[in-house]
Parts: sequence; C-alpha cells; structure tokens
Amino acid sequence: MQPYEVTLVVNGTARRVRVPARRLLSDCLRHDLGLTGTHVGCEHGVCGCCTVLLDGEPVRSCLTFAVTVDGREITTVEGLAGEDGMSPVQRAFAECHGLQCGFCTPGFLCTVTALLRDNPAPTDEEVLEGVSGNLCRCTGYQNIVKSVHRAAELIAEEG
Repeated sequence: MQPYEVTLVVNGTARRVRVPARRLLSDCLRHDLGLTGTHVGCEHGVCGCCTVLLDGEPVRSCLTFAVTVDGREITTVEGLAGEDGMSPVQRAFAECHGLQCGFCTPGFLCTVTALLRDNPAPTDEEVLEGVSGNLCRCTGYQNIVKSVHRAAELIAEEG
C-alpha cells in the first residue's frame, strides 16, 4: 500500500508524516509522532480514551484516518498545557482528584477543555452530558464533576 504524505498541525506545530491510507490518527500520533499521551482503549470509539481536539472539537482519534485530517489543527493532551504549566483543566483534575489510574484522563481533559470553552458554567447535568462519551472504570464520576466545576472557576479567575 502506497503511503501518503500529510501535514498535521499538532499542538501548534506543522508535522509532515508519511502514512498508509488506513493509518488511524491515534496510531499516527502515538507511533509516527511519538505523542503517547493519546491513549487507545476500546478501538471502537466507545470509551473516549483516544479523544483529541480537531479544529477545537473533540473527536475519537481511533476512528479517524490520519489522511483525512491533512492540514487541520490537532490538539492532544500534550498540547493543553501552556507556557506557565498545566492548563486550568489539568490543574483542576489534579487538585480535585478527578483521576485515578489515569488511563482515561487524556480523553477527559480534551473533552472538558472543549466543553468549558462552549459552556463556561455548566450545571452538574450539563457536565455529565458533556463527558458522557468518556468512560472511567475507576471513579464514580463525582470527582470528575468536581474537577470540571473547579476548572470553570480557574478559567473565570484567569479571564
């Protein structure tokens, strides 16, 4: 199978990569670009562990072919942090114990980043709906909800 050369703008940096037509974005990020923060869980788009931001919107990288995102902006968990360190969402998850084993955390962090951009003060119900596509097998989601509310506070304080 002939590889295709694509340019992916990952975490603000244009990266050229040669990939087979059927290379999944998750595999391209992890294996071709060395960005192992994006986790692969179910490989069916159900668990949300592989969620990244594509042009600012959460997508399942295990269901997306790398060749289909040529020239588009991709933000992985590695790209959420700013020059001053962790993003407000990352800080809130650490502060409120919104993670346990951490396997699902990159997907949650990307999803919540987009959620709070679109809804800066969500209710508990809106948080649960917003993260409903991300599964965690360790927590009861209480601390994840607390983390989202704390992140909203941190973002409001910075703004």
